[in-house]
Amino acid sequence: MQKSLRYNEGHALYLSVVARKEGTKRGFLSKKTADNSRWTEKFFALHQNLLFYFENDQSTRPSGIYLLEGCACERAPAPKVSAITKEPMEKEQHHFLVSFGHDGQKPLELRVEEDSDCSEWVESIQQASYSDIIIEREILMQKYIHLVQIMETEKIAANQLRTQLEDQDTEIERLKAEIAVLNKSKERMQPHQNNQDEEDADLRKIKKVQSFLRGWLCRRKWKIIVQDYICSPHAESMRKRNQIVFTMVEAEAEYVHQLSILVNCFLRPLRMAASSKKPPISHDDVSSIFLNSETIMFLHEIFHQGLKARIASWPTLVLADLFDILLPMLNIYQEFVRNHQYSLQVLANCKQNRDFDKLLKQYEANAACEGRMLETFLTYPMFQIPRYIITLHELLVHTPHEHVERKSLEFAKSKLEELSKMMHDEVSDTENIRKNLAIERMIVEGCDILLDTSQTFVRQGSLIQLPSSGERGVLSKVRLGSLSLRKEGERQCFLFTKHLLICTRTSGGKLHLLKQGGTLSLIECTLNEELDTSDEDSGQGFSHLEFKIVVEPPDGQTFSVLLLAPSRQEKAAWTSDISQCIDNIRCNGLMTSVFEENSKVSVPHMIKSDARLHKDDVDICFSKTLNSCKVPQIRYASVERLLERLTDLRFLSIDFLNTFLHTYRIFTTAAVVIDKLADIYKKPFTSIPVRSLELLFATNQGVWGTDPLSNKSPRLCRKFSSPPPLSIPSHAYSPVRCRKLSLNSPVSVKAGALDLSTTPDPSTANSPTSSHCPSISSPPPTSSEPSDTSPCRSPLTPRHLRYRQIGGTAKNSRCTMSLASALAIATAAAGHGSSQGFSNSEKACDKEFIIRRAATNRVLNVLRHWVSKHSQDFDINSELKTGVISLLEDVLRDPDLLPQERKATTNILSALSQEEQDGAQLKMEDILQMVESPRTEYFEFLSAMELAEQITLLDHIVFRSIPYEEFLGQGWMKVDKTERTPYIMKTSRHFNDMSNLVVSQIMTYPDVGSRASSIEKWLAVADICRCLNNYNGVLEITSALNRSAIYRLKKTWARVCKQTKALLDRLQQTVSSEGRFKNLRETLKNCNPPCVPYLGMYLTDLAFIEEGTPNFTEEGLVNFSKMRMISHIIREIRQFQQAPYRIEHQPKVTRFLLDKTLVMDEDTLYELSLKMEPRVAPG
Repeated sequence: MQKSLRYNEGHALYLSVVARKEGTKRGFLSKKTADNSRWTEKFFALHQNLLFYFENDQSTRPSGIYLLEGCACERAPAPKVSAITKEPMEKEQHHFLVSFGHDGQKPLELRVEEDSDCSEWVESIQQASYSDIIIEREILMQKYIHLVQIMETEKIAANQLRTQLEDQDTEIERLKAEIAVLNKSKERMQPHQNNQDEEDADLRKIKKVQSFLRGWLCRRKWKIIVQDYICSPHAESMRKRNQIVFTMVEAEAEYVHQLSILVNCFLRPLRMAASSKKPPISHDDVSSIFLNSETIMFLHEIFHQGLKARIASWPTLVLADLFDILLPMLNIYQEFVRNHQYSLQVLANCKQNRDFDKLLKQYEANAACEGRMLETFLTYPMFQIPRYIITLHELLVHTPHEHVERKSLEFAKSKLEELSKMMHDEVSDTENIRKNLAIERMIVEGCDILLDTSQTFVRQGSLIQLPSSGERGVLSKVRLGSLSLRKEGERQCFLFTKHLLICTRTSGGKLHLLKQGGTLSLIECTLNEELDTSDEDSGQGFSHLEFKIVVEPPDGQTFSVLLLAPSRQEKAAWTSDISQCIDNIRCNGLMTSVFEENSKVSVPHMIKSDARLHKDDVDICFSKTLNSCKVPQIRYASVERLLERLTDLRFLSIDFLNTFLHTYRIFTTAAVVIDKLADIYKKPFTSIPVRSLELLFATNQGVWGTDPLSNKSPRLCRKFSSPPPLSIPSHAYSPVRCRKLSLNSPVSVKAGALDLSTTPDPSTANSPTSSHCPSISSPPPTSSEPSDTSPCRSPLTPRHLRYRQIGGTAKNSRCTMSLASALAIATAAAGHGSSQGFSNSEKACDKEFIIRRAATNRVLNVLRHWVSKHSQDFDINSELKTGVISLLEDVLRDPDLLPQERKATTNILSALSQEEQDGAQLKMEDILQMVESPRTEYFEFLSAMELAEQITLLDHIVFRSIPYEEFLGQGWMKVDKTERTPYIMKTSRHFNDMSNLVVSQIMTYPDVGSRASSIEKWLAVADICRCLNNYNGVLEITSALNRSAIYRLKKTWARVCKQTKALLDRLQQTVSSEGRFKNLRETLKNCNPPCVPYLGMYLTDLAFIEEGTPNFTEEGLVNFSKMRMISHIIREIRQFQQAPYRIEHQPKVTRFLLDKTLVMDEDTLYELSLKMEPRVAPG
């Protein structure tokens, strides 16, 4: 038996060295000697749970060691000084005591001079004692013992229950035996009872009648009770509640299927690819793209199994406990939501690797994906939580207040709404990335510029590319209308903030970029919106629907692209957006060059130094996504900050402008916007923050002093004279060639397009945009008299500058010079070290003049965009129209107004003043007047092509008449929906009328064969509507065939051929509402306008957005992320509204389609259906 403890001295010495060098706590302490007579000072070092002490801090070997595990340390009062020790006390000492848990071991008394050191030592020793862990271990042991006792108790109880069950089985067997004995005795007594029955036959009849009456009364009473309950509101509510749950189960099954595709078709294969020898993607990128996707799939598989189990216990549906299981797992969703934007950015970066892009396309070609892209599957979880909120909202509507699970459902709804707000913001922020990736995936050759996440999508549509002058002669209007030209020259165009893509579409829906001019960089483009007859590219008979884009690449030959729009309204929309994008690029570049040449601080640094553009504050909150101007997008903001961003002269994002003009009426009024524009025009320096002005005028302290906004400056108001003379060197470039802005673009009012550059104005003769290209020279200083000035001189040009005409005559071109060109003239000398030089006052005045010109340009740009794209605002609001006219008249009174600005202002005024021009388009009211005449044609005499074309024409007329303001605020779901959204209600009624017409027409035939033929003809009409991209018409007909009056006609459907039934299945699959109309969305993405989509799909999206998040935050800030999502949907609707159909109106067909006498109500149709094919009794 071992009598001594073996001690490893080498290990102890090593630990002492570590403690002395890296110990948790080290220092000198006074330790009481063994005889408790005196104190000796030692050097102590604490390492983990070991306390070493040395003779001094230079000692290599410890004098002793203490094991602190399980000890207790606390302060101790200072002992009284005895007369025997007579130890002098120079300073006050702080004592603490270390008590060990071992029996027979004396406590360790220590002291230190400083109170703080004493506290630190006590705390460090307490941590080294592991007392918290020991206490926790004791608690866990107690819990373990308690659980063991419970388990033993349960075992005993189980044994007792088992014994009781055995006793019960014995008792049951005994009772069965007794019953058998009684049955035998009853059989013996039966003959005697029969004799009594024969004797009392009359009494037996009376009893039988009484029993029958009692049963009849009882059944009648219960029938009344059941019928009353079936008709009661409670039963109706329960039926709707059960239907909501059944729909929820179906939606959950579809969602789990989508998640399984995401995991099995993308996540797991990419993990395997990342482990290959030459991985196209790293494991980190796979984790970043698919963060928590697999966990979310497992979670919803469990949730779906729980829902199916609840359905098995129908009609008792208890769902609250399922949501109680789901709620604790929301942290997984939160991580997925926060990572969503980053995952799409990582995916865009990975797609630049051609190997990965090829592999991803191979995965997406899987039949299970059904043509959907990876970004689509990554977005599905973002829409699931808001879908739960809508379901819970509907459940609570049909759940009584005293219901047992109402409180649990309300709690679940509140928790899900908190997460939903975050999800809506992330979906809004990533909308642009997903749109760009979707377009890039459609292009066969790929397009690297779309992988730039700062590239913002603006619009898309179908245009006709006309041959250049070298490839064609003069095209006639007949040639234009021919199918061959439309088919050969039709192009699918995509406009982004920096580029314009021109593609051809194959029959399979894929896109091919043009070899020349497929990708146009807007910074190299000049937009020519109206071609004169002298222009060699101008066409005859195109009704001014063409416009030209001149491209001047820096490393190639100049070429032009001539495009033809289908209508004036479509042309106005395209030219307005293109010119706005070009203006933003050029104006931003011009402001940058001017500021950098005249100031020590560059514009990017000026923007970066302005914290109000990227730092959250009480009145604004930014997202991580950058807009087209490389500035963070606004997530929440006050109305004042939104107006400030609208009028910030340093930049203007076109996506922000579109969103603001689409949704401003939700959070402000038009009068407030006009007042802000007027204020910026009159006081332009208020549109740039004070800090930025200080940086801008950093070189001009002699003029500005300490306050750049001082009222002493004579040029801060609008009453000023021309700028001071500038000396421009002889090698100055032509401003017309270098600055190709297009402020004078046409303005569209309703259907008509108005050219802002065609209105005659006396000042246009003096514009630098005359028929020749000017050249700037330095004249003698003596030539300063007004009579000697050139007629081409601009008010921006000093009096001593002259323009010379180059080469005598020039072509009469409509290529005009805008504000940027004029600003270039005014600042041409700023970038050249001219020997003549400028004083500080001249430089300051030059910059003031530039800012005032930029303010005028901003106001005119916003007004032009507003008038051309939202003209109905001015038609319904006379005060707004008056305010804009008043502001434009103030602009015309500016003495320093540039000729081009004066020209644009005049044309905007003329656009506002002229009458609405809708004469070229057919209206529904004109067609309805024809219905009053008697119907002359019958269904049998109308071809399927005629019916399909006229249905498409009517559907598009009704669809395009909806003003975009009706899509705001869910007015179609309110009580007063007829007053708030009359055109949406009109569209809904037209859909129902057309569907009722189809059903009524089929039911007019009494024989089976005629009904089957009618069904086949209507399906042929639906298929032609699909070819015409009229998916609203397809749904009108397919929904009619699914009505109960038609669907139940089994004999009729038996006569319909198999090919027609297969066609019906394909059409129903295309317009199915499954997966948020996923098939219809994919079809719309791949089709060329014109098109009539199903309006209900967009109304569902808008309701989805409105239900998921409020318009304002709790702090009263505008939810601009929500406004951005609403704007994207409205913009897509308006693009379909603006593309017209080239279908000739046929009154005889529309007279049949709009004839109300043919339509029967639902009850009449069902009764007629029962009469034609009565119900067959079962069996």
